[in-house]
Amino acid sequence: MTRVTRRSLIIGGMALAAAGTTAGAGWARLTDPFTLGVASGDPTPDGVVLWTRLAPRPLNEDGLGGMPDRPVPVHWELAEDERFRHVVRRGTQVARPESGHSVHVEPFGLRPGREYYYRFRAEGHLSPVGRTRTAPAPGVLSTDLTMCFASCAHFGEGYFTAYRRLAEDHPDLVLHLGDYQYEYAAKAGDVRQVVGPETRTLADYRLRHAQYKTDADLQLAHSVAPWLVVWDDHEIENNWADDTPEQPDPAFPDRRAAAFQAYYENMPLRRAARPDGGDMRLYRRVRWGGLATFHMLDTRQYRDDQACGDGWKTCSDTSSATRTITGAEQEAWLLDGFRRSRSRWDVLGQQVFFAERDRKDGPDKELSMDSWDGYLASRDRVTRGWVDAKVRNAVVLTGDVHAHYAADIKQDWNDPASSRTVGTELVCTSVTSGRDGNDTVDEVQLRLNPHIKLHSRRRGYVRTKFTAREMRADFRVLPQVSTPGAEASTLKSFVVEDRNPGLNPV
Repeated sequence: MTRVTRRSLIIGGMALAAAGTTAGAGWARLTDPFTLGVASGDPTPDGVVLWTRLAPRPLNEDGLGGMPDRPVPVHWELAEDERFRHVVRRGTQVARPESGHSVHVEPFGLRPGREYYYRFRAEGHLSPVGRTRTAPAPGVLSTDLTMCFASCAHFGEGYFTAYRRLAEDHPDLVLHLGDYQYEYAAKAGDVRQVVGPETRTLADYRLRHAQYKTDADLQLAHSVAPWLVVWDDHEIENNWADDTPEQPDPAFPDRRAAAFQAYYENMPLRRAARPDGGDMRLYRRVRWGGLATFHMLDTRQYRDDQACGDGWKTCSDTSSATRTITGAEQEAWLLDGFRRSRSRWDVLGQQVFFAERDRKDGPDKELSMDSWDGYLASRDRVTRGWVDAKVRNAVVLTGDVHAHYAADIKQDWNDPASSRTVGTELVCTSVTSGRDGNDTVDEVQLRLNPHIKLHSRRRGYVRTKFTAREMRADFRVLPQVSTPGAEASTLKSFVVEDRNPGLNPV
């Protein structure tokens, strides 16, 4: 894969500058508005989303990034080479104040399975160059896929070195499974200073996203490959459930709507995901040729409130047939996707722990009410859905819990020891949340849940490689995040063979 280098950025910038524009007559020219970098996402065989947001002063308290209250034309180019000698698409999109001066470009008519380079120009300034790629043509199995996934990045609790190490793995695709940013204000003991109060207003959320996007490691990870993103809870508020906040708050509908708007403005999402007031459809399906289908889920916006007051509980309410973590419409969409799928691998990109995770000795299980353990009927319907549809290989990807896990998914959690394995769950640890982490392993949890094959509290991410014959998962860890620049290593690797569900250590 061709590397994006400093030299290529300079050459590309000079070439685009030669095309020449100036700020509009009568307007003062802005300082560099591309402080938040560039990103791409949601690839198809003939297109992709290109993103940037203009913010010459990204940490202004009003959340406007130092932008004037006027529309600004943003020119973009997409090329087959990093020097932009072979530009295949170009155009102009207007960045508007009501959208936080964000830009979401959706070029189409591109060639499948190809690498492209892109850049933006506004007010006489040039953006960094990003690299992206289109998905392979439908049905294509010959192209392997390197995909990395991550979650849970708290700016105050460490440096985002894991994103840099992820970028250095040159992935074809990156998944972020939520807690991209945290709502909390600065607190004692933080490694880095969080700017602004706890996020409640649109200005607060815009400012918080902007601070995260100024991080060089995160910018690098966004610039090397297209991303598929979904939120979890902290993009809005801890453990929110549909229209129910963690604590009673009559202003929560406005807070949720503000968070949704800021999330859309700051992510490489298609216009179809644009919020409509307090609603935003984030669940969607992305196909990677005939090799993989990614079913990206939203387990927050449509769920019932956590049972028995949330937390870890022994709670009979979890078995209610009417309880749902996805909502009826999203569940029907997912099950229909299983029935229609012809992919070698069906991958659920979602937020919370899917497999059973008991942590109490004795006859009564103590389970997390926030995870799929708190929504047993939902989990049973989804699992039965992919089994009945004869999905060839089912893989669930998870974030949220600030620890690496690898687990076999059982068909019957009432008797997991003798139940057959019907899928695989890979859980990534946090990028920084929980600070450095440690090497302590929860032996009780592993003993009570023999289907769980790995547990680690170190920080990092997961690197996967999908082929027609197998999926390999490398659990990458860093020794610390309290100081920048740590190297990454592979703690453990597993392989899942085609048509043979179950984790095989490498």
